[in-house]
Amino acid sequence: MDKRVDTATRPVRQFFTGVGLLGRGLALYGRSPGLVLLGLLPALITFVLLATLFGVLVYFIGDVAKAVTWFANGWATGLRDLVRVLAGIAVLGTVGLVFVVGFTGITLAVGDPFYEKISQKVDDRYGGLPNATNLPWWRELVRGVGESVRLVLFSAAFGLLLFLASFLPAVGQTVVPVLGAFVGGWALALELTGVAFARRGLRLRDRRRLLRRHRWLALGFGVAVFVCFLIPFGAVLLMPAAVAGGTLLTRRVSGQPS
Repeated sequence: MDKRVDTATRPVRQFFTGVGLLGRGLALYGRSPGLVLLGLLPALITFVLLATLFGVLVYFIGDVAKAVTWFANGWATGLRDLVRVLAGIAVLGTVGLVFVVGFTGITLAVGDPFYEKISQKVDDRYGGLPNATNLPWWRELVRGVGESVRLVLFSAAFGLLLFLASFLPAVGQTVVPVLGAFVGGWALALELTGVAFARRGLRLRDRRRLLRRHRWLALGFGVAVFVCFLIPFGAVLLMPAAVAGGTLLTRRVSGQPS
């Protein structure tokens, strides 16, 4: 009986351990404030760009909602307006999911030298990384952009499915947001471990394979980051901590001291 209970609760423990990795990443702010400030700059630039685009979408959301609910043009006014409000919320949620993942990918690509230093500092603190792979900056940029595009497309595909599901009564307002957080969290876990895995000579397919073996740990970390990134300026302020936490996650799934 005790063994069955332990098996049932293990995913929950792993999930909250993953959440804690983001908190441990915040400890970097006290140890290396200068490095953290440098890591904030690429995040701020990307945030301003994407926030502007999102603001334009919000301004025109009424027109967008009408366009995607053309089928309701002949419905009764009250029902038509309700459907369009739900459609507007669904569009903003779907685009928000893609923007959060896209923000992370763009920021990591732009600030790769800074985030690699942060990842290296975390590795050194917990025993270092023998035989670390150091690629030229342009190859790191190509790798980062290529992998980010694939993850954004993955998020966009799931986002479209979640957008369609958001029209289901009750489910669209309860289950869909939770699924969105988990899809976004998984994508962020893959994104934020990219720098640390690259230093180990491993690619996106290797990250997927290792993180699947520890999926609840990865989801706990990723969902925590996703929720924090939804807070205004949370993405900017927490980006260095998220990279540090991603390095800790990488060390755990690789069997290294963390």
